[in-house]
Amino acid sequence: MFDILMYVYETYWHPEACPEPGQLSRKLSAAGFETEEISDALDWLRGLDLAVADHRVLGAPSDASVRLYEPAELECLGVDAVGYLNFLESAGTIKPHLRELVIERAVATGIKQLPVEQLKTIVLMVFWRLDEEPDALILDELFVEATDRVVH
Repeated sequence: MFDILMYVYETYWHPEACPEPGQLSRKLSAAGFETEEISDALDWLRGLDLAVADHRVLGAPSDASVRLYEPAELECLGVDAVGYLNFLESAGTIKPHLRELVIERAVATGIKQLPVEQLKTIVLMVFWRLDEEPDALILDELFVEATDRVVH
């Protein structure tokens, strides 16, 4: 599923450019993705649309609020992913409302101990769906794996 999400992110730079689900499914199939993965990715994207709409209605948490994680969220995210979310928030990259969208979509994957690389994909997709672009340095951080970085 995460390969499909990255494909969608890289192919359709803005969510408005992304075709409707039926046509997107055909394009993904033509690109060589498996039917089950396509179905999972489309379900996840539909859930992202609903989550964005819900968060707009409910409003954003205060910047001064403290986030306490539920046991199910901790089981899904794991220590590394929670630490990465805290890093992004302390760097000013994501605000509390974006953090909540990322957490909700991470939990929706059903994966336990979500790898940080997959969390990065979720962060990118939340930015993509909101038609926002993160800072260039953070965008580089989200795309390039730590082992591939060149230290100057």
